[in-house]
Amino acid sequence: MSTIEFSAAERAAGRGLGGDLARLDGPAKVTGAARYASDRTGENLLCAVLVGAAVPSGRLVRLDKQPALAVEGVVAVIGPGELSPPGPGFADLTVPPLATRHLPLRDDAIVYHGQPVAAVIAETLEAAEEGATRLGVSVAAAKFVVPDTAPDASAEGGYAGLGALDLRVGTPTEPGPGSHHVSGTYVQPARHNNPMEPSAAVAEWDGDRLTLYDAAQHVYAVRSVMAAVFDIDEEMVRIVSPYTGGGFGAKAFIWPHEILAAMLARQLGRPVKLTLTRAQMYDTVGYQPLMRHDVTLTAGGDGHLVEVGHDVVNTTAVTDDYVEFGSATASALYASPHIHTSQRVRRGNVNLPTFMRSPIDGPGTWALGVAMDELARAAGLDPVELRLRNYAEREPASGRPWSSKKLREAYQEGARRFGWHERAPGGTADGPWRIGFGMADATQGQFRFPSQATVSITPQGKVGLAVGFTDIGQGPGTIFPQVVAGVLGLDPADVELFWGDSGLPFAGPTYGSGTTIGVGAAALDAATKLRDQLAELAGWPAAQVHCDNGELCYGDHHVKLTELVADLPGPLAAEGAFRLPGDAWADAGPAEYATRTFGAVFAEVGVDPELGLVRLRRATGVYSAGHIINARTARSQMIGGLVWGWGMATLEASHFEPTLGRWHSPNLAGVALPVNADIPSAIDIAFVDEFDEHAGPLGAKGIGELSATGFAAAVTNAVYDAVGVRITTLPIRPADIINALHGPAHS
Repeated sequence: MSTIEFSAAERAAGRGLGGDLARLDGPAKVTGAARYASDRTGENLLCAVLVGAAVPSGRLVRLDKQPALAVEGVVAVIGPGELSPPGPGFADLTVPPLATRHLPLRDDAIVYHGQPVAAVIAETLEAAEEGATRLGVSVAAAKFVVPDTAPDASAEGGYAGLGALDLRVGTPTEPGPGSHHVSGTYVQPARHNNPMEPSAAVAEWDGDRLTLYDAAQHVYAVRSVMAAVFDIDEEMVRIVSPYTGGGFGAKAFIWPHEILAAMLARQLGRPVKLTLTRAQMYDTVGYQPLMRHDVTLTAGGDGHLVEVGHDVVNTTAVTDDYVEFGSATASALYASPHIHTSQRVRRGNVNLPTFMRSPIDGPGTWALGVAMDELARAAGLDPVELRLRNYAEREPASGRPWSSKKLREAYQEGARRFGWHERAPGGTADGPWRIGFGMADATQGQFRFPSQATVSITPQGKVGLAVGFTDIGQGPGTIFPQVVAGVLGLDPADVELFWGDSGLPFAGPTYGSGTTIGVGAAALDAATKLRDQLAELAGWPAAQVHCDNGELCYGDHHVKLTELVADLPGPLAAEGAFRLPGDAWADAGPAEYATRTFGAVFAEVGVDPELGLVRLRRATGVYSAGHIINARTARSQMIGGLVWGWGMATLEASHFEPTLGRWHSPNLAGVALPVNADIPSAIDIAFVDEFDEHAGPLGAKGIGELSATGFAAAVTNAVYDAVGVRITTLPIRPADIINALHGPAHS
C-alpha cells in the first residue's frame, strides 16, 4: 500500500485529513449490536407476505381468500384494487428515485413472473407465510415475450434520460497502410445483486405521520416518494435506515414493496413489517440486465486508434425502459479522432433491471478491455504500451480537461509492482496448469450530491457529527468522524456519529460513488466552522489557529477544547454544507471539467486445459482516485471489488428460463460466489498520490464502484494468454475452455 504524504501547508488546508484507521463500526456489526430494518419488533406489529404471480403474463381471474383467512393469526388478505390509490404527487415523480412507475396491486394485469397479486397480513411471520401458501390464486395466462430474444428497440423515457443513446464524435479517418482492425460481440448474462440483507420495510403511522424503517441507500429519496404517494408534506414522513446490509444498487431507488408496506400499515391501522424472501429479491427488485456489446476498434500501423465503436443492447421490462449505459467507457478511456456509440433495449415480460455495482463502467470495461487486448495482439504491441500510445489527456467525447488524472502513473506503478514486463507472454507451465497474465483499465464516472452536516461540542467536551447518510457497509462511519477529528485535533473514536435518519441534516445518496465527496465536504465545512467559533471564544484569529491533541493552538499558545466550552450554557454547533452550482441535486463534477476515477489492474491465472478450471493466483490494482481518506478501508473496498470482478468473470449468471418465463434457480443455492478458497492472499493494492481540488474540498473521489471495474477483462485476457482461448461470453466456464481446446465431445 502506498503512503500518501502531505506538506505542513497542505495539512493546514485539510489535505492531510484521514489515516490508516480500523473501522469504528466493526464491533457493532460483528457482535450484532447494529440493528437493521427487519430487526425491528413490537407488540402491535403485523407481518406481511407478498404472493407473486406464477405466470409472466396474463391476468388475475380469482382470489380465494377464505383458506388463508382461516389460518390462525391471519388478519387480512389484500388483492388488486383494494388499497387506496397513490396521491396526485405520485404522477410527478421521476425515474429515479422511483425505481419503476409500475405499482402492483392496482389492477389484475400481470406483466412479469413474481409480480405481487396479493398480500397476506398476520400477527406473526409464520402465520402470514402459511396463509400465503393456502391462498387460492387463479390466473389466465397469456403469451409472453422472452426479453433475450426480443427485437432491438430505441429506449424511451425513464432511465433513457441518464445519458446519450447515440454519440458521434469526429468523422471516420482512413487508417493508412499497416492498419489493424478488430471487431467482436461480447455477451454478459443478467446478474442479481444478492446483498446479505434482503430488502425490508417496517411502516408505522401516527395519525398522518409516517415512520418507515427501511433497508435503503438514501433516506431522503424514500421520504420524497412516500410524501408524494400519500399526498402529505415531507415533514410528516420520517425514514430511518442507519444500517443497510449491502445493496450494490438494488436498494438505491424506491421499489413497490416499500410503498406497499406503508399502504398496508395505513389501511390496517397497525405497524406492518414486509421483508422480501431471497426468491423475491430476484423478481421484486432490480438486477443487472443481460447485455450484448458490439465493439469495433481500428488503429493505424503505429498503434494509434482512429476509430472506437461500441454498441450496446440490454434487456428491460415491458413496463419501463432501463438502460445500462455500457458504452460510456468507449467515449472516456482512449484518444481517438472518431468515436461512435449507441444504446438499445430489448423489452420483455420480466421485472425491471437496475443499477448493480459497478453499473455502466463495469460492463463497459469488460467488453472494451477484452477488445483492446485483441487489438494489442493484432498490432504486436504490449497491452500497456497500446494504452499509453492512446492515452487521453482530455476527455475524448467532450475535449474537456480532466479534474485530475494519474492513470499513466497507475499503469507504470502497476506494471512495476506486478512484474508485468518480466512476465513470459503466451503462457508458462506449472505442472498441469498453464499460467497466463492479463491487464485492463479500471474507470468509473463520478457523481456529486449536495449534503449538509452539523458538528457540535457540548460543555462537557463531547463532539458530535450529525448527517443523514446511510451506511451500506463501505466505511462512512469511520471516515467522516476521521474528517471531523482531523480538523478538531481529536481521536476519531471521540466523535459521536448520528446518521441514517431523514430528521438529520440532508445527505446525498449512498450510490454513484458520491458519498465521500459530498458528505465528507459537508462534515469538513461544519468542523472548520466550529473550529472558527472556538477561536472566537479564545479571542484568537480563526485563520491562524489549528487543533491538535484536543487543544486549540495559536502560535505558542494553546488551550484545551474542554476548557474553552466548559462555561457555555449549551452545545456549540456549526452547520456545514456542500452545494452544487445552480443548487442542482446531482452533477458529474464541475461543468468545465471531466471527472472520473481510473486504475490499472493486472491478473495472473492458472488454467487446467484438461478440466477447464481457472484459478486466480495473484492480482495487482493501482488506482488514481483522488485523496484517500482512510487507506485501510479503501484497500478493503478495492479487494472486495476485485473479488466482485472475479465472480463476474468466472462464476455469476442469472438465467431467464424461456419456457416458464421466470428466473431459473432464484436462490443462493443456484449462485456460485467466490469464497476464500477462490481468492489468494497475494492481492496487491496501491493508490497514486493525487488530490482532486476540482472534485471537492477533500480532494477525494469515489472508489467503491471503481474497484469492480476492469478486473473481469484482465482475467479474460489472462485466460487467453494462458491457453489461447478468447472468451466472449461471461462467465468463463470450464466447458467453454474444454470445447475450444478439445471440441464439444470432451466437455
